[in-house]
Amino acid sequence: MWPAVVIAAGAVTGTATASPAAAEGPCDIYAAGGTPCVAAHATTRALYGTYSGSLYQVRRASDNTTRDIGVLSAGGVANAAAQDSFCAGTSCLITVIYDQSGRGNHLTQAPPGGFSGPAPGGYDNLANAASAPTTVGGQRAYGVFVAPGTGYRNNNATGTATGDQPEGMYAIFDGTHYNGGCCFDYGNAERNSRDNGNGTMEAIYFGNIKVWGYGAGNGPWIMADLENGLFSGVNQRYNANDPSISHRYLTAIIKGGPNRWAIRGGNAQSGGVSTFYDGVRPNVAGYNPMRKEGAIILGTGGDNSIGSAGTFYEGVMTSGYPSDATENAVQANIVAAGYGTGGGNTGTGPVRAVGAGKCLSGAAQNTQLQIAGCSGQPNQTWTRTSDGRLTATFGGATLCLDASGQGTSAGTKVVTWPCNGQGNQQWTVNSNGTITGVQSGLCLDVTGASTAEGAPVELWTCNGGSNQQWAVG
Repeated sequence: MWPAVVIAAGAVTGTATASPAAAEGPCDIYAAGGTPCVAAHATTRALYGTYSGSLYQVRRASDNTTRDIGVLSAGGVANAAAQDSFCAGTSCLITVIYDQSGRGNHLTQAPPGGFSGPAPGGYDNLANAASAPTTVGGQRAYGVFVAPGTGYRNNNATGTATGDQPEGMYAIFDGTHYNGGCCFDYGNAERNSRDNGNGTMEAIYFGNIKVWGYGAGNGPWIMADLENGLFSGVNQRYNANDPSISHRYLTAIIKGGPNRWAIRGGNAQSGGVSTFYDGVRPNVAGYNPMRKEGAIILGTGGDNSIGSAGTFYEGVMTSGYPSDATENAVQANIVAAGYGTGGGNTGTGPVRAVGAGKCLSGAAQNTQLQIAGCSGQPNQTWTRTSDGRLTATFGGATLCLDASGQGTSAGTKVVTWPCNGQGNQQWTVNSNGTITGVQSGLCLDVTGASTAEGAPVELWTCNGGSNQQWAVG
């Protein structure tokens, strides 16, 4: 087990007043609607207009020193430059995600439960602090990149719903980062990290697992993890009204009360949220009434199942069942916050194949690149340089994404090669989701539109296919 995390007294409090640009946050809107936040987590921005405390804590590998990362101004965006400076020349892990509600419901390294994690003592892994770069209102920030085995938890949360009490929750996820493992959740779970039976959880799930339930299409879906079941509606398995949804920035909402619950979702960058289900509890024994226990999880199942993948930017849990009108106002606030990819012309993070839900993976020099399950490892961590290169540092070397042999024809292999400044190592990340070679004008392409583990990557004529869509950062 890692050394105990020390959360300094006052670390997450602040007295600054809000700037005009941050007059209110999501939790101010929930409070005005009569359903105040009892937990508010974000590594990207303040969720109250007056919040000026710390958002999260990082620990650097070089000396195990920790630092709290706060906001640029009250109610504002994370001070990512503080993380960049502190972690320069080494790597950092996110050790604490602070609760902004004032209740102390902070998220820390998840302990073992029904399943043990891969870290010492059976704890789950912590997220690499630089693996999910983003922008908020044009300012650089970082999300929480959850590779399988990563998880955060608070089994002693206060003020959260228990039993059949009403509650609401939302989260902003990367809708292109998911898998079919159990279970990428955020929300209410068991206090002993074990499966305590039907109805002992109520959490947002995002992914494309079909073992318990699923919706229309091939996924991913927003579903409710209610323990021993992922529900897309009233039926135990299939519910046609829950659509596949994969916006780059995704708003996911679950809320539940006595014999009523709902699923809502939408694009966190534009528009409103839609209702995919609103009705009675599932038609399966054990879910009415609910037996919620009130712990909080991020990135795992309630029993510490650790097979999932996803990226989290912000989320809250409320006391009481929020109205649709309140949630619509929260969605407007999220859109106005201005989530965006990258961080200007540079940035570091994964390059995800949208069509396959996997990450671009480097290998040894002059070996053709492949797509593989996203792991957050160095060979999947790419840096965009100001001169248009994509570099990865692994195996003791920094290598560039390279069109093999300076090829400019469809079918040219894409490899890693020592950086040399030539045109076949320059790439344009386009607003339509494609990545094109500067020298060839061709698109980075997963061969044959494959979604399989280990599928090779090449240059190909741009054709608008999903196998030529990439999410960078």
